[in-house]
Amino acid sequence: MPTLRPYRPDDASTLADLYARSVMHYGPRAYTAAQVSAWAATATLEGTAARCTDGRHVLVAQDADGSVLGFGDMEDDGHLDFLYIAPEAEGMRVGSLLYAALEAHALHLHVPRIFVEASELSRPLFERRGFLMLGRNDLSLGGVAIHNYRMEKRLPA
Repeated sequence: MPTLRPYRPDDASTLADLYARSVMHYGPRAYTAAQVSAWAATATLEGTAARCTDGRHVLVAQDADGSVLGFGDMEDDGHLDFLYIAPEAEGMRVGSLLYAALEAHALHLHVPRIFVEASELSRPLFERRGFLMLGRNDLSLGGVAIHNYRMEKRLPA
């Protein structure tokens, strides 16, 4: 069973690599090759490190040997930005484990909702956890049109 731990600054390179590998592995299931390439290009060391050290709550999932299997984050306002799982962790329910811990963190902070911009790939995970669709976002990454979905889950007061 994977375990969770807080982000450490020396994780940045590993997480940026995992982010890119995750997009390249799972992305073709719902997006074109051009969309996957544009999305994966956003997985930079600098960007990942900046997000992980800006005050948000970042959790890293690892196996018994310490290999990183995934990571997720949440800002203090309930915004869930990253939830990426390593290809080698597929089917291990790492995303569910990370999400449950992030929701527990949101409950601890007493935020009224968790909100996310979910990809086609993560949308079903959020729907199974009670998120409602608010709308579709059509955006451009590196000049390539791509979309995701605004979703939210209201939390008990």
